[in-house]
Amino acid sequence: MSQEPNLFSDGPDQDAPGPGFAGSSGASQARALDPLAVRMRPRTLEEVVGQEHLTFPGSPLNQLVEASGGDRAGASSVILWGPPGVGKTTLAHVISHAPGRTFVELSAITAGVKDVRQVIENARREREMYQRTTVLFLDEIHRFSKAQQDALLPAVENRLVVLVAATTENPSFSVISPLLSRSLLLTLRPLDDEAVGRLLDRAVESDRGLAGQFELAEEARTFIVRIAGADARRSLTVLEAAAGIAAAQGERGPAADSAMDAAEAPILITESACAEASSETVLRYDRNGDQHYDVVSAFIKSIRGSDVDAALHYLARMIVAGEDPRFIARRVVISAAEDIGMADPQALPIAVAASTAVQNIGMPEGRIPLAEAVTYLAMAPKSNASYRALDAAIADVKNGLAGQVPTHLRDAHYPGAKELGHGEGYKYSHDYPHGVADQEYLPEPLRGKRYYSPTGNGMERSMAERLENLRAILGRG
Repeated sequence: MSQEPNLFSDGPDQDAPGPGFAGSSGASQARALDPLAVRMRPRTLEEVVGQEHLTFPGSPLNQLVEASGGDRAGASSVILWGPPGVGKTTLAHVISHAPGRTFVELSAITAGVKDVRQVIENARREREMYQRTTVLFLDEIHRFSKAQQDALLPAVENRLVVLVAATTENPSFSVISPLLSRSLLLTLRPLDDEAVGRLLDRAVESDRGLAGQFELAEEARTFIVRIAGADARRSLTVLEAAAGIAAAQGERGPAADSAMDAAEAPILITESACAEASSETVLRYDRNGDQHYDVVSAFIKSIRGSDVDAALHYLARMIVAGEDPRFIARRVVISAAEDIGMADPQALPIAVAASTAVQNIGMPEGRIPLAEAVTYLAMAPKSNASYRALDAAIADVKNGLAGQVPTHLRDAHYPGAKELGHGEGYKYSHDYPHGVADQEYLPEPLRGKRYYSPTGNGMERSMAERLENLRAILGRG
């Protein structure tokens, strides 16, 4: 079992600039060949962005980072739970920086019980011979079986190793209870746009990144933030690829028009370079602006208009642009109720199921139930009769057309109700043919009122005849 090298150990080459920059030689040049996302990985909690709820002074994570290797009382194991690209691996490396620690990294995809036991044996030797604590970073712990997780318990319990486990799945379901009870559970939040933007700005200016030799156009920055999907790693990967494209194109930034020598002006990274680097088409879509409302409006109208191809097109535009999938799912549920209604009563359950699936599994897999629901809704027969009927009833109530509840329908269960005549003359529907009794249900001012008028579409076509028969029995024929 070979120990994973710590790419973030302190050393003379730790501030090596990126590929192609002056001063890269020897060990520094080797580090410069690392991906931008690796070079820019924070080394201290102060450099971590977007997780301020975990990194504030005095927080459990802060105490863990500041504890020395010999301070076993302050070295609790932790489980980091969060979506991809929010800093789980970064925090593991930051924890490993404390003095007197040895950092070992395993992936639950490839490691087995034998590998875990070897790490534990090495950790025992490190502690006994050198008084060093071993930090074991176990990525994707949810892929470990119960037996594999059980093998970690003794070493975690006596703090022979400080376990830092990362998972994208709910630990309550993917990590055994004994291991959970012996660890701190830290939930990482998705990065917001401001946090991703700060990471990009830092990468452009830092000597570990692009070292100020590039200028990121504002629209290019916005584009990367949008397509990153709250994933820091993806944002830096796109930035690095776009820088390579921009360097080949050779376009200089605005400084080239100033007193600065054109040859010394930073190379401009444009939106088109970012789009080419990300293999995505530049999509004009502002989640807080006109495009947001225009696209979702076209989406709903395409479903209402039974154009399944157009509906899927606008669904794709929202997904590619990084629209909140929960927002899309809500619109799908509303469409099922508003535009399909009783013409196909299955539409609403399908839409709700898609919304629930999106909540439970997230993206990108959530696009699949969304596509199924949108396809079903677009092709379903349409009717807005139910909600138009309700709106008409609401309008009457607001206009004072309410009246008293008929006496025979009032509650007769509380003391004194019968003396008031409540329930007197009520006909129990199940005692009559077809389960329908001839009696008045509407208040006096609304007798004979009709709100619901079914269309001839889908299932409402068969409902229309039944409705007429029911109204005839009720005396509203």
